[in-house]
Amino acid sequence: MTETLTIALVALLMALAVWTLVARDTFAAVAGFVPYGLLLTLAWLQLRAVDVAMTEAAIGAGLTGVLLIAAAARLRSTEAPAWAERPGALTRVLAAIVSAAVAAAIGACVLLLPDPAPTLAPAVAQNIAATGVGNPITAVLMSFRAMDTLLEAIVLLLGLIGIWSLAPDRFWGGRPGPQPTEDPNGILGYFARVLPPIGIVVGVYILWVGADHPGGKFQGATVLAAMWLLVMLAGLSDAPAVNRTWVRVALVGGPAVFVAIGLLGVGIAGAFLGLPEAIAKPLIVVVEAALLPSLAVTLALLLAGPPRRTDSGQ
Repeated sequence: MTETLTIALVALLMALAVWTLVARDTFAAVAGFVPYGLLLTLAWLQLRAVDVAMTEAAIGAGLTGVLLIAAAARLRSTEAPAWAERPGALTRVLAAIVSAAVAAAIGACVLLLPDPAPTLAPAVAQNIAATGVGNPITAVLMSFRAMDTLLEAIVLLLGLIGIWSLAPDRFWGGRPGPQPTEDPNGILGYFARVLPPIGIVVGVYILWVGADHPGGKFQGATVLAAMWLLVMLAGLSDAPAVNRTWVRVALVGGPAVFVAIGLLGVGIAGAFLGLPEAIAKPLIVVVEAALLPSLAVTLALLLAGPPRRTDSGQ
């Protein structure tokens, strides 16, 4: 029975992947991408990678899906002229040749790997206990792959700056999104009053248990960002002006703490982002706690989009 479900899951994943690639309508492609992400979450659960599954559901299918839906809505007016254009035969042939060459290169890289394949797993298993962290995913991401984790947070921040740069000059430093309108009797307003306290507790709990169980900063930050967006969508709170001091501090605070602890490692462990065994776990918890609000604000503002009105709401 398990094998049948696995085969069905793989078949659905392949079908949705092909659909997303070949669909000419942008919204149809996004409609295939979102369930693809949800099915990929089930695939990671099948592989017992709970942390990866949570991240895929929250960011891969959730936040990314919302971003793509918003982008598809904006592209509606330009799609019809684009459909009328058709690339020439030479362009299509070259695209097919390049695609086949890339696929062949990737396949060759996989097939030509030495047997057994090179791995750092034994070295990681031998030293992972020194971190004091019970969750192996958190231990790897915050010690053996700490540079990757730091760069992920910085890349998100740079992506947000890129989105802000799309705003007209007259709105720079203003507020993203339309002027909020509250409906006191609306169902969205009801949920925006009931769910955020629960969501905040869940987000902080996911962060806290992430040191020893599945969870962590990215998953917790996604929950917090969703709660804040719900409050803004319901009109209970306006989006902050992007030039507010507290917004800038919240965005850079987490990465700044991460870099500071990395520099501390140079002096006490002999390497940037080095963690002394005696205090490795407390430092990891400090970095995760500092990144949580930064990631939550970054993700929420990424979805809010570029500034579209002045600080006064005009």
